[in-house]
Amino acid sequence: MKFEEIKLLLGNKTVGIAGCGGLGSNCAVALARVGVGKLIICDFDIIVESNLNRQFYFYNQIGLKKAPTLKANIHKINPKIDVIAYNIKLDSSSIVALFRDCDVIVEAFDRADMKQMILETVLVEMPNTLIVSGIGMAGWGNSNTIRMSQYGKLFICGDGVSEVSEEEPPLSPRVGIVANMQANTVLEILLKDKK
Repeated sequence: MKFEEIKLLLGNKTVGIAGCGGLGSNCAVALARVGVGKLIICDFDIIVESNLNRQFYFYNQIGLKKAPTLKANIHKINPKIDVIAYNIKLDSSSIVALFRDCDVIVEAFDRADMKQMILETVLVEMPNTLIVSGIGMAGWGNSNTIRMSQYGKLFICGDGVSEVSEEEPPLSPRVGIVANMQANTVLEILLKDKK
């Protein structure tokens, strides 16, 4: 399939991204570059210098809110994409309200409790919605351990075991691999049976 055909098919699709950090910002950029028509991005945090080792922000953006700043960065790549940015800390009710019209949701949270909350919310309260999660990307090396696994409506990208800690920090190469694997999984879902 030619790129123009891919962009045409993706142009009427909507993807929700919960979290605009290392996974979310890089996944959103990858989806913007291939022409997904609408992105709904949500995060309540601000950009700090330590984010710059793995997130799609710039030094002069330190101190700004992540969601609207990511929207501006995406529009520098592709101004035609409809990006709706919410500066909000998501909970179960806002997830259902904000992402109800999405074709796919990308889970891109840092914390395990937030990951659990969105997965449970989508799997229980949004029975027709698929979700792509990122779990296990800390440290460096071991690229061959990163994979995508499907469990019904849930797609998990990562190695599933390397938890982020002081000794195993999230670094750009592995975070980027998982974020792009999430974007690639979204494309597989949206373009299913189109080859």
